[in-house]
Amino acid sequence: SAVKITGEHVRPYRNETNTETNTQRNEVKAVQNVLEKLDELGIEYEKVEHEAVYTCEQAEFVKKLVKGQGCKNLFLKNKKKEYFLYTLPDEQRADLKTLGKENHLGNLSFANENDLWDILELKTGSVTPLGIINDTENIVTVLLDKKLQGQKVLVHPNRNTATISLDFDELLRFIEHQNHKFVLV
Repeated sequence: SAVKITGEHVRPYRNETNTETNTQRNEVKAVQNVLEKLDELGIEYEKVEHEAVYTCEQAEFVKKLVKGQGCKNLFLKNKKKEYFLYTLPDEQRADLKTLGKENHLGNLSFANENDLWDILELKTGSVTPLGIINDTENIVTVLLDKKLQGQKVLVHPNRNTATISLDFDELLRFIEHQNHKFVLV
């Protein structure tokens, strides 16, 4: 369930992983793990394969292939090294200053590519709330824009050459099953 974030609810990240072994991870296996988990949970989704996309603008054509609200997914951190994955409608501008202030998260900025890989095992352009399946230490808190409620959402299954459409409530169920906190913002 949704929680109000305060400093004591968020675990700071300490980079103690072996990036050499992490970078050998097979992307096909990463996608398979997500889809298997969705199947295991009985979550219905529709998947489409497509060329690699790195921006919301590049992904615009996907909305013609599968129904749903396109999503922008941002991997963020604050000065305390607390990490957040912010999912919002793709046409909406992300106001990180207001987001941090209104939700008592501090000053938010974009996390770097190394942290993205070390924590979520994702590459730039593949950021997705489903990436929390790889965050076994539950470091990341998921921030979900309230405007997504009641909609089908379009997200990558851990690689940017495919998109899946699933109900927002089913995404919440996935997040809860992964024992991650989420906040509706």
